[in-house]
Amino acid sequence: MTYPVDDLFDLSQTTHGALFEGVQYPWDALKRLAGYLAQNLKPGSAGAEVHPAAHVGHQVFIGAGTIVEPGAMIIGPAIIGAGCRIRHGAYIRENVLVGDGCVVGNSVELKHCVLFNQCQVPHFNYVGDSILGHKAHLGAGSILSNVKLDNQNVWINFDGTPIDTGLRKFGGLIGDKAEIGCNAVLNPGSIIGRDSIVYPNVSWRGILPRNMIAKHVDPPTVVVRRPRSH
Repeated sequence: MTYPVDDLFDLSQTTHGALFEGVQYPWDALKRLAGYLAQNLKPGSAGAEVHPAAHVGHQVFIGAGTIVEPGAMIIGPAIIGAGCRIRHGAYIRENVLVGDGCVVGNSVELKHCVLFNQCQVPHFNYVGDSILGHKAHLGAGSILSNVKLDNQNVWINFDGTPIDTGLRKFGGLIGDKAEIGCNAVLNPGSIIGRDSIVYPNVSWRGILPRNMIAKHVDPPTVVVRRPRSH
């Protein structure tokens, strides 16, 4: 059984397509990430605008035209593409690939993850051990949870067959142009298909197929507002 990478991701929208060559499942690319960075990272920031009040580690490459605002912290190893905006308060940790034209915003934490080109992670997001596709977008406060409460490996139910990913830490795969609403939580091992939408405040687990919407079905309770006695 395999899960073709191109079901989720357009590999022409990353300069790191080699990371995915020959993988059985897309999440297997995460197992290669540290080694890929060790082999391909050439530190530098020529043509980038890095504010003196930003912290950039020694094992970081930043592409031309990328702006790193004051207060951002990039630990590395990390490769950040061209024309990105790394905003104040962004925290980019170990083993991160950021594509071209991406936004990494205020109070966003990235760790051991891959962002394809033009991905937007703009406000109060955590992305750990995950892959986000071309033009994927996270709403403010949405979180990719990457560890199960029992600390066991993450399993995925694929076409009725449970599959051990071999990963104790695995957040999710978000396909090209998928939209994750504000304050949504994707539980470990979530897979969101291309062009799909997860509505705000949804707690999602499992596989959402392409071009689908996940939303709450229960309406809010409405009651009459009554005056309070003083």
